[in-house]
Amino acid sequence: MTGLIIVIVLVALGGFIVLTYNTLIALIEATRNNQKQIDIQLDRRFKVFESLINVVKKYMDYEQTTLKDVVALRNQAEKAKASGDDQGRIDAENQISKIASNINVVFEQYPQLKANQNAMQLQEEIVNTENKLAYAKQSYNDSVEHYNATKKSFFTSMIVGLFRGKLDFDFPYWQLNAEKVTEQENYTVKL
Repeated sequence: MTGLIIVIVLVALGGFIVLTYNTLIALIEATRNNQKQIDIQLDRRFKVFESLINVVKKYMDYEQTTLKDVVALRNQAEKAKASGDDQGRIDAENQISKIASNINVVFEQYPQLKANQNAMQLQEEIVNTENKLAYAKQSYNDSVEHYNATKKSFFTSMIVGLFRGKLDFDFPYWQLNAEKVTEQENYTVKL
């Protein structure tokens, strides 16, 4: 009888370990998938920027600097991604977002450009892409949060300790840098 109880306890313990392991693997893969969704939106944003800049070229000289900055930042982000420097990649992509937010100022300076249908569609596309990118970043951060909370729970953390190489990852959050946070905290609406 005691042998049967020991077997049942061992099977239950083994089942718990397997279930927890599989749950963590699913969370890791979901986080990686959400990270890939960010990559898709970043690539889309870059292509829209290129198209917009091509339309804008005939209206201003500003685009040369903007295009060079976007290409340099995109290359910096790709290099950081290839080397596994997630924070460097996040910083470069956040700088591209800052350039995107300044596009509206450029449109205000060039009324002919503002009236151009292609430019208007591309401007709308940038806004849509930035919104999709924000959603993808939020979804990624949510998955990182869920993974971190799960792996730190009491019994699960013991299993993570047993399979550290397979289950213990430190995914960085996508977030604003300190300068941007200060800028937004100090923002006031001027009428």
